[in-house]
Amino acid sequence: MASTSAPRGGAAAARIKSAATMLYSDNQSTVSEIRKAFSMMKDIAIDLERANQSQKVKELEDAVIQLLEASEDCMHLSSAVQAIGNGYEPGEQLVSHQYTFDYLVLMSVLQPTNFSKLFEDEITKAKASSSSVPQNHTLLRQFREAIWNVHHAGQPMPGEEQEDIVMTSTQCNILNNACPVSGRAVTELTDPVRSMDCKHVYEKAAIMHYIRANSRPRCPVAGCPKSLLAERLVCDPLLPIEIAELQSMSKHPTMTEVIEDFTELDGEED
Repeated sequence: MASTSAPRGGAAAARIKSAATMLYSDNQSTVSEIRKAFSMMKDIAIDLERANQSQKVKELEDAVIQLLEASEDCMHLSSAVQAIGNGYEPGEQLVSHQYTFDYLVLMSVLQPTNFSKLFEDEITKAKASSSSVPQNHTLLRQFREAIWNVHHAGQPMPGEEQEDIVMTSTQCNILNNACPVSGRAVTELTDPVRSMDCKHVYEKAAIMHYIRANSRPRCPVAGCPKSLLAERLVCDPLLPIEIAELQSMSKHPTMTEVIEDFTELDGEED
């Protein structure tokens, strides 16, 4: 009788994984919309700073911090949904016990899975493993730099060195600049996907061929120990936005490039 329960448990696990995938996608779409709202708020703040409306800029910055806190909460929820969807395997539990199917059904009624508790535990884990603080968030740093540069372009922000500006101006949430298999720049990929495990980005066709050609494929990015699974390579809602941000940053030379240009001019004049 135990063998008949295994398919039932497996079907339940499959349904839970499917539901978790849908919830994860919906939640990531919410995060994507938050990122779009952040970009709009930054543009508005720049216009207000140009108009010397400092108080309104400060109010907008406070709203950005609240928005980033909401974004972090959404990311923690996504992590919890993902962990539960990938880790919940009732089929294995059913097979491991030699009980009758009727007994197993009875036990499932008497002791149903406490998904609320599971979510609380996974969210707690996600928060504990996260080092991100909204007040120190990269996007908030970019917001403040954009405002500062309205009247002080090229000058270090108060309490920061010039190197800090150069480093921050080139920060991006995309971890690798090029697909490690095809060699193409991330901004030039026709069908980009990102690993849900190590967060590296690849050209889909190239990485799928790589996975098929290797019995135990690991991420081809140098130094990355993560394994690759085809089903965990996705174009999440944030990826197109982050690639667009990377393209935008690449169109604006960093301060280092500007300094190098002036150095070349000085050499020509000599």
